[in-house]
Amino acid sequence: MRDYCLVCFSEIIPQMGWNDLIATVKVQTICPSCKERWEEIRGETCRICGRPLEQLESRFIVGDCCNDCVRWEEEPKWKGCLKKNHSIYHYNAFLQEVLARYKFRGDYILARLFTEQLLQKLAGQSYDLLVPIPLSPERLQERGFNQAEALLKEAGLPAAHILTRIHGEKQSKKSRSERIHAEQVFQLTEQTIPVGEGSEQPQLIPTVQGKNIILIDDVYTTGSTLRHAAKVLTVHGAASISSITIARG
Repeated sequence: MRDYCLVCFSEIIPQMGWNDLIATVKVQTICPSCKERWEEIRGETCRICGRPLEQLESRFIVGDCCNDCVRWEEEPKWKGCLKKNHSIYHYNAFLQEVLARYKFRGDYILARLFTEQLLQKLAGQSYDLLVPIPLSPERLQERGFNQAEALLKEAGLPAAHILTRIHGEKQSKKSRSERIHAEQVFQLTEQTIPVGEGSEQPQLIPTVQGKNIILIDDVYTTGSTLRHAAKVLTVHGAASISSITIARG
């Protein structure tokens, strides 16, 4: 069976060695030409948000953090709520177009492009729950699927649906001050738990207490969305919140 690049649709010619003759050859999802256009994040990054520090002037770096994270941490409300964000790629023009196809034009199959890298990022990390950032009902209806959830599904990983988005305005359109002081956009999902015979009572899901949680999203842009999600979980007793995103904007 032939493999075709999910980005440019060209046929992928396998580069086979002796090991491939005795092993199962995995399905290829991207051709070498397109893969070369990914820019993996390497080198020194901000201790919290994962932004490459080489992109910043020295005056925007404080110790091992970028100035933006320092400002978040200066606010008591947000201090320590997001332990660490791990991003895989730079959000260059090529990846921006690929993610636009994925998110806004309904090209669901592109989630498979990131399966291997997501699994590599998770390898060796200790966690109890993987939580995809939810979409608002309106946004979910527009797109047809949740792009963060699809990343987990295609990687064969369980998604913990414990958050609901209660506000749909894009955080990236707000100023820094507006993002820091914005209303909470998430809430812990409710489930129906039987209380006594013949009765039911909605209760908050108790699974976050003492748990190490990793949030999953496509792009880290301002950090507001991830911090809002992390805040809800820490308020309800989660031990630590980290995140993984495909790109760092």
